[in-house]
Amino acid sequence: MKLARIATDDGPVAGRYEDGVVHAEDGVYEVGTDADFLPPCEPSALYCVGRNFATTLDQMAYERPDEPDFFIKPAASLVGHRDPVPSPCFSDEVTYAGELAAVIDDPCRTLAEDEVSEVVRGYTILNDLDALDQNGRTARKAFDASGPLGPWIETAVDPTGIDMYTDVAGERRQEATTDRMLFDPDEIISHLSERVTFRPGDVVSFGSPANPGLVEPGDTVEITYEGVGTLRNTVVDASERENLPLEADPVRA
Repeated sequence: MKLARIATDDGPVAGRYEDGVVHAEDGVYEVGTDADFLPPCEPSALYCVGRNFATTLDQMAYERPDEPDFFIKPAASLVGHRDPVPSPCFSDEVTYAGELAAVIDDPCRTLAEDEVSEVVRGYTILNDLDALDQNGRTARKAFDASGPLGPWIETAVDPTGIDMYTDVAGERRQEATTDRMLFDPDEIISHLSERVTFRPGDVVSFGSPANPGLVEPGDTVEITYEGVGTLRNTVVDASERENLPLEADPVRA
């Protein structure tokens, strides 16, 4: 089942998504006509794991980590499926990363690996945008709109062995399967739960395969994880940042 959040004239609505329509408690909404996609959850933070594919280690000349290597994106990094992504004015080297991500459903901590499936609502897709020419991981990865997320949460998918690919401006840039991860999703979530208390809606992403290229205004990035969906966003000029909402869930006309 696909769970989506949408922005209607009366505010955010959540429900089951099927064939372009969201079935909510108060009615049925056609996406693109009655409503637009919002990020499919409301995380307190996004916990992102890096260096989790051998191809990435080779590309960036990183050493293989002994345990999951993670960083945090803030909620301000979120935009939804089809939302424009303003290119950061302070960077000339912005890249992308197509990542599978889990959405936590219950408050939890200190999970064993065999308990993880009990607290995961489902899986979605994250584009972990990165301003490579900035100093320090937070400066590189924690800017506004650096975390497009969506298009929905798929509740009925096994995260192992999923084929993925990323197309930028119509060119295939990434292609891999999740069985090439160094640490699998259950292992990562269990590891992080020993360090942080998860809140409902929090996101855990699992890294990206080798990332061969930059993006610039005008480029559309499409990230597909089979069985989950396709996340699509277009990079726009930095000046468009002023059009980002100041509230987490704006009412969109």
